[in-house]
Amino acid sequence: MQLGLDSAILAAVIAVIVGLAYVVPAFAPYRKPMPIVAFLLGISSGFPLTLLLATMTFWLSKVGIDKSTIGFAIGLTTPYTLKFLWAPLVDKLPIPVLTRMFGQRRSWLFAVQALLVIAIWQLGASNPTNDNLAPFAIWAIIVAFLSATQDIVIDAYRIEILTDAELPHGTAMNQFGYRTGNLIAGVGTIALASPEGFGLGWAAAYAFTGLAVIPAVIGALFAGPGRFHPAHARAGEQTFGAWINETVINPFREFLGRHGAVLILLFVLVYKVGDAMGQGMLNPMIVELGFSDTEFVAINKGVGFVALIVGSACGAPFIAWLGMGRALLISGLMVMVSNLLVAVLASVGHSPLMLAIAVGTENFTSGIGLTVFVTYLSGLSSLAYTATQFALLSSFAAVGRTWLAAPGGYIAEALGWVGFWLFTVAIAVPGMLLLWLLWSRGFVVQTVRQPSTEDDGHEIPDSDEVRPIPATPRSP
Repeated sequence: MQLGLDSAILAAVIAVIVGLAYVVPAFAPYRKPMPIVAFLLGISSGFPLTLLLATMTFWLSKVGIDKSTIGFAIGLTTPYTLKFLWAPLVDKLPIPVLTRMFGQRRSWLFAVQALLVIAIWQLGASNPTNDNLAPFAIWAIIVAFLSATQDIVIDAYRIEILTDAELPHGTAMNQFGYRTGNLIAGVGTIALASPEGFGLGWAAAYAFTGLAVIPAVIGALFAGPGRFHPAHARAGEQTFGAWINETVINPFREFLGRHGAVLILLFVLVYKVGDAMGQGMLNPMIVELGFSDTEFVAINKGVGFVALIVGSACGAPFIAWLGMGRALLISGLMVMVSNLLVAVLASVGHSPLMLAIAVGTENFTSGIGLTVFVTYLSGLSSLAYTATQFALLSSFAAVGRTWLAAPGGYIAEALGWVGFWLFTVAIAVPGMLLLWLLWSRGFVVQTVRQPSTEDDGHEIPDSDEVRPIPATPRSP
């Protein structure tokens, strides 16, 4: 039932987007081929993590694994936060034969996906029990590592196949695809395995779900090698020391050599802290306010999920209308306003109407903010070191969303719910001040692609595409 509802919502939103793409110029890039490829890449990127966490913990519970043992699954996300450590290899290490046939990005994608399918099949066939968890744990860790590596490749490839005008829309479509992958690996896998569904068992269910790599294969074969230039991977022409310097050191040197690099990293670290802290504590507050499970599920699915998807879709036109600097500023302010509405809910107490307004606004603004922020991180990545720099920036942002937002529970206990939500608004102010400083100094420009020290050849000429706003810093 949940799979059908969420799938229907996704399908309806995508149908509306396609319709708007023919009548509203800011939505026009949604009907271009490369954003659709980004959607396919998102499907293959989104399914493994859900398969590892939500679906896997459900499976372990069903076969009687101890709760204390199930808790180790959280540690499987570690490769996702450390992926920048091996991202330089994805940028610079060619794969024999495959790289000559398909190019750097697609060769890595196809190789990693082949290994990922095998690992998922083995994970599904591991038959975990309290007395024999070792094979299961080993294959789960392998799947996590390969999945994180696939994300490195897909993020870099997405950035390189999209033009400047398409990047925000492709990012939003990638988010849609990611959520589609979540559905496939979540409710879809459980339906395949459960006796109440298709009754195939967990081994067959995981094996079938592993085929969710196919959309990315189809998209990559259609899209071609992207803008990764062979000169960016010169391993065969360099000494080992020179190759290490180019592969590992130069991506970080290039970024840190930019004007305002330290301020940019601070901004990436703190910009989403208030939003992340609020999202982590919203559900506990709803429970404490006495809302029933029925009210919670109905509003989350009937209002929250729709608002999130619609907000994600509106993020790209938002950038087209406002430019990147203004989009970051206004989407940040919108998130702060949505947190104020949740503070009103905390003050009012049990009110289904106020819950719907607060949850709908919070999810809508978060959807816009996510598309804008991921597009910004994508534009920060030099095309000479796309995989490494995007992995670094996304990992850095993840630290802010997790560790800096972690004290939320203690703050809620100390200040109460109204005080907590007012605190989330206040904690977002430093990020907004950093954005103002970056923008006023010209370190954030209105174009999607942000300044780098490399001559990327950012824009691909395309006579029928919307021309980007000139890369001239403007005062806020």
